[in-house]
Amino acid sequence: MDVQLTPDQLISEFHDAVMELYFARKRIALLEAENAELKARLAAAEGEAAGA
Repeated sequence: MDVQLTPDQLISEFHDAVMELYFARKRIALLEAENAELKARLAAAEGEAAGA
């Protein structure tokens, strides 16, 4: 069975997909920043352990 979407439904689906992508990209940016901070903290902790 073939389901046909109306033009308005297609626009709505596209808009939903764009919004999901937008928020996913924002979340990725936050996770990348958190990851960089954790890597820096780990490197600092490893440096302190090596120096102790």
